[in-house]
Amino acid sequence: MSVFVTATGTEIGKTFVACGLLRAAARQGLDLPALKPVASGYDPQAATQSDAGQLLAARGLAPDAAAIAKISPWRFAAALSPDQAAAREGRDVPFTELVSFCRRPGPVLIEGVGGVMVPLDTHHTVLDWIAALDCPVLLVTGSYLGALSHTLTALAALSSQFVAAIVVNESVGGVDLDDTAASLRRFAPGVPLVVLRRADGQEPVFDRLLAHAGLDY
Repeated sequence: MSVFVTATGTEIGKTFVACGLLRAAARQGLDLPALKPVASGYDPQAATQSDAGQLLAARGLAPDAAAIAKISPWRFAAALSPDQAAAREGRDVPFTELVSFCRRPGPVLIEGVGGVMVPLDTHHTVLDWIAALDCPVLLVTGSYLGALSHTLTALAALSSQFVAAIVVNESVGGVDLDDTAASLRRFAPGVPLVVLRRADGQEPVFDRLLAHAGLDY
Protein backbone atom coordinates (compact mmCIF):
# COMPACT_ATOMS: atom_id res chain seq x y z
CA MET A 1 0.00 0.00 0.00
CA SER A 2 1.21 3.51 -0.78
CA VAL A 3 1.51 6.24 1.83
CA PHE A 4 1.19 10.03 1.53
CA VAL A 5 3.48 12.31 3.55
CA THR A 6 1.87 15.67 4.31
CA ALA A 7 2.42 18.34 6.95
CA THR A 8 0.93 21.17 8.95
CA GLY A 9 2.72 23.65 6.68
CA THR A 10 5.81 24.22 4.61
CA GLU A 11 9.40 23.68 5.83
CA ILE A 12 8.19 21.38 8.63
CA GLY A 13 10.14 18.27 7.64
CA LYS A 14 8.22 16.26 5.03
CA THR A 15 11.35 15.56 2.99
CA PHE A 16 13.39 14.74 6.09
CA VAL A 17 10.78 12.21 7.19
CA ALA A 18 10.34 10.77 3.68
CA CYS A 19 14.11 10.28 3.31
CA GLY A 20 14.29 8.63 6.72
CA LEU A 21 11.58 6.19 5.67
CA LEU A 22 13.36 5.40 2.41
CA ARG A 23 16.60 4.65 4.26
CA ALA A 24 14.69 2.50 6.76
CA ALA A 25 13.17 0.55 3.88
CA ALA A 26 16.62 0.05 2.35
CA ARG A 27 17.95 -1.29 5.68
CA GLN A 28 15.22 -3.91 5.50
CA GLY A 29 16.19 -4.80 1.95
CA LEU A 30 13.15 -3.08 0.43
CA ASP A 31 13.27 -0.98 -2.71
CA LEU A 32 10.57 1.60 -2.02
CA PRO A 33 9.88 4.04 -4.88
CA ALA A 34 9.24 7.67 -3.98
CA LEU A 35 7.49 10.54 -5.78
CA LYS A 36 7.52 14.30 -5.28
CA PRO A 37 5.01 15.10 -8.02
CA VAL A 38 4.57 18.83 -7.30
CA ALA A 39 7.36 21.18 -6.21
CA SER A 40 7.48 24.95 -5.77
CA GLY A 41 10.66 26.99 -5.37
CA TYR A 42 12.57 24.61 -7.62
CA ASP A 43 16.02 25.80 -8.71
CA PRO A 44 17.62 23.63 -11.42
CA GLN A 45 21.02 24.97 -10.38
CA ALA A 46 20.50 23.35 -6.96
CA ALA A 47 18.73 20.23 -8.14
CA THR A 48 20.57 17.86 -5.81
CA GLN A 49 19.34 19.86 -2.81
CA SER A 50 15.74 19.87 -4.02
CA ASP A 51 13.15 17.64 -2.36
CA ALA A 52 13.14 15.28 -5.33
CA GLY A 53 16.94 15.24 -5.40
CA GLN A 54 17.07 14.30 -1.73
CA LEU A 55 14.52 11.51 -2.21
CA LEU A 56 16.57 10.02 -5.01
CA ALA A 57 19.78 10.24 -2.98
CA ALA A 58 18.05 8.51 -0.05
CA ARG A 59 17.38 5.60 -2.39
CA GLY A 60 20.98 5.56 -3.54
CA LEU A 61 20.10 6.95 -6.97
CA ALA A 62 21.81 9.77 -8.84
CA PRO A 63 19.72 12.96 -8.55
CA ASP A 64 20.29 14.08 -12.12
CA ALA A 65 17.86 16.15 -14.19
CA ALA A 66 16.27 13.17 -15.95
CA ALA A 67 15.68 11.27 -12.70
CA ILE A 68 14.19 14.33 -11.01
CA ALA A 69 11.84 14.97 -13.94
CA LYS A 70 10.67 11.36 -13.74
CA ILE A 71 9.51 11.60 -10.11
CA SER A 72 8.66 15.32 -10.01
CA PRO A 73 7.04 16.41 -13.28
CA TRP A 74 5.33 19.57 -12.00
CA ARG A 75 8.16 21.81 -10.83
CA PHE A 76 7.84 25.58 -10.53
CA ALA A 77 10.41 28.27 -9.83
CA ALA A 78 8.45 30.56 -7.49
CA ALA A 79 8.34 29.58 -3.81
CA LEU A 80 4.57 29.99 -3.70
CA SER A 81 1.56 27.72 -3.48
CA PRO A 82 1.40 25.49 -6.58
CA ASP A 83 -1.58 27.31 -8.07
CA GLN A 84 0.20 30.68 -7.82
CA ALA A 85 3.61 29.35 -8.84
CA ALA A 86 2.14 27.60 -11.89
CA ALA A 87 0.15 30.68 -12.91
CA ARG A 88 3.35 32.74 -13.02
CA GLU A 89 4.64 30.35 -15.69
CA GLY A 90 1.38 30.12 -17.63
CA ARG A 91 0.98 26.53 -16.49
CA ASP A 92 -1.23 24.55 -14.15
CA VAL A 93 -1.30 21.33 -12.14
CA PRO A 94 -3.74 19.03 -14.01
CA PHE A 95 -5.49 17.34 -11.12
CA THR A 96 -6.71 14.20 -12.89
CA GLU A 97 -3.28 13.66 -14.43
CA LEU A 98 -1.63 14.22 -11.05
CA VAL A 99 -3.77 11.56 -9.39
CA SER A 100 -3.16 9.10 -12.23
CA PHE A 101 0.59 9.73 -12.02
CA CYS A 102 0.59 8.68 -8.35
CA ARG A 103 -1.35 5.46 -8.84
CA ARG A 104 1.25 2.73 -9.18
CA PRO A 105 0.94 -1.09 -9.15
CA GLY A 106 3.05 -1.44 -6.01
CA PRO A 107 3.75 0.52 -2.82
CA VAL A 108 5.09 4.03 -3.29
CA LEU A 109 5.97 6.88 -0.95
CA ILE A 110 4.35 10.13 -2.10
CA GLU A 111 5.56 13.44 -0.68
CA GLY A 112 3.01 16.23 -0.88
CA VAL A 113 3.63 19.94 -1.20
CA GLY A 114 3.20 22.48 1.61
CA GLY A 115 0.45 21.71 4.09
CA VAL A 116 -2.82 19.81 3.99
CA MET A 117 -4.92 22.66 2.60
CA VAL A 118 -2.48 24.20 0.10
CA PRO A 119 -4.22 24.98 -3.23
CA LEU A 120 -3.07 22.98 -6.23
CA ASP A 121 -5.26 24.77 -8.77
CA THR A 122 -8.41 26.90 -8.78
CA HIS A 123 -10.55 24.10 -7.34
CA HIS A 124 -8.35 21.48 -5.63
CA THR A 125 -6.17 21.39 -2.53
CA VAL A 126 -3.67 18.84 -1.25
CA LEU A 127 -6.54 17.38 0.78
CA ASP A 128 -8.43 16.63 -2.44
CA TRP A 129 -5.30 14.93 -3.78
CA ILE A 130 -5.05 12.77 -0.65
CA ALA A 131 -8.76 11.89 -0.77
CA ALA A 132 -8.54 10.90 -4.45
CA LEU A 133 -5.64 8.54 -3.74
CA ASP A 134 -7.32 7.17 -0.58
CA CYS A 135 -4.06 5.92 0.94
CA PRO A 136 -2.72 6.17 4.52
CA VAL A 137 -1.34 9.53 5.58
CA LEU A 138 1.66 10.48 7.68
CA LEU A 139 1.14 13.96 9.15
CA VAL A 140 4.40 15.76 9.92
CA THR A 141 4.36 18.59 12.44
CA GLY A 142 6.89 20.36 14.66
CA SER A 143 7.26 21.54 18.23
CA TYR A 144 7.13 25.23 17.27
CA LEU A 145 4.72 27.64 18.94
CA GLY A 146 1.41 27.15 17.15
CA ALA A 147 2.06 23.53 16.21
CA LEU A 148 -0.74 22.23 18.43
CA SER A 149 -3.42 24.29 16.71
CA HIS A 150 -1.99 23.63 13.27
CA THR A 151 -1.82 19.87 13.90
CA LEU A 152 -5.32 19.55 15.31
CA THR A 153 -6.70 21.67 12.47
CA ALA A 154 -4.96 19.42 9.94
CA LEU A 155 -6.34 16.32 11.67
CA ALA A 156 -9.84 17.79 11.52
CA ALA A 157 -9.41 18.37 7.78
CA LEU A 158 -8.14 14.79 7.39
CA SER A 159 -11.00 13.31 9.44
CA SER A 160 -12.27 11.18 6.56
CA GLN A 161 -8.77 9.82 5.81
CA PHE A 162 -6.71 7.20 7.62
CA VAL A 163 -3.87 8.96 9.44
CA ALA A 164 -1.31 6.23 10.06
CA ALA A 165 0.78 8.39 12.41
CA ILE A 166 1.60 11.90 13.52
CA VAL A 167 5.32 12.66 13.31
CA VAL A 168 6.51 15.40 15.66
CA ASN A 169 9.78 16.67 14.22
CA GLU A 170 11.63 18.70 16.88
CA SER A 171 11.75 22.39 15.92
CA VAL A 172 14.82 24.51 16.57
CA GLY A 173 14.11 26.80 19.51
CA GLY A 174 10.54 25.53 19.76
CA VAL A 175 8.26 24.60 22.64
CA ASP A 176 9.29 21.63 24.81
CA LEU A 177 9.02 18.54 22.63
CA ASP A 178 7.63 16.28 25.35
CA ASP A 179 4.94 18.83 26.25
CA THR A 180 3.96 19.12 22.60
CA ALA A 181 3.73 15.35 22.22
CA ALA A 182 1.73 14.97 25.45
CA SER A 183 -0.83 17.55 24.34
CA LEU A 184 -1.25 15.92 20.95
CA ARG A 185 -1.71 12.51 22.56
CA ARG A 186 -4.53 13.92 24.71
CA PHE A 187 -6.36 15.43 21.76
CA ALA A 188 -5.65 12.66 19.24
CA PRO A 189 -5.61 9.52 21.39
CA GLY A 190 -6.39 7.12 18.56
CA VAL A 191 -3.53 8.17 16.29
CA PRO A 192 0.00 6.75 16.79
CA LEU A 193 2.51 9.48 17.54
CA VAL A 194 6.22 9.31 16.72
CA VAL A 195 8.71 11.82 18.10
CA LEU A 196 11.90 12.74 16.22
CA ARG A 197 14.51 14.29 18.53
CA ARG A 198 17.45 16.01 16.91
CA ALA A 199 19.91 14.67 19.47
CA ASP A 200 18.79 11.04 19.29
CA GLY A 201 19.81 8.23 16.99
CA GLN A 202 16.80 8.14 14.67
CA GLU A 203 17.16 4.87 12.78
CA PRO A 204 14.99 2.85 15.23
CA VAL A 205 12.36 5.61 15.15
CA PHE A 206 12.13 5.46 11.37
CA ASP A 207 11.94 1.66 11.50
CA ARG A 208 8.87 1.99 13.77
CA LEU A 209 7.40 4.68 11.54
CA LEU A 210 7.82 2.41 8.52
CA ALA A 211 5.71 -0.19 10.30
CA HIS A 212 3.04 2.40 11.24
CA ALA A 213 2.86 3.36 7.57
CA GLY A 214 2.39 -0.28 6.58
CA LEU A 215 5.49 -0.20 4.38
CA ASP A 216 7.52 -2.91 6.15
CA TYR A 217 6.24 -5.47 3.66
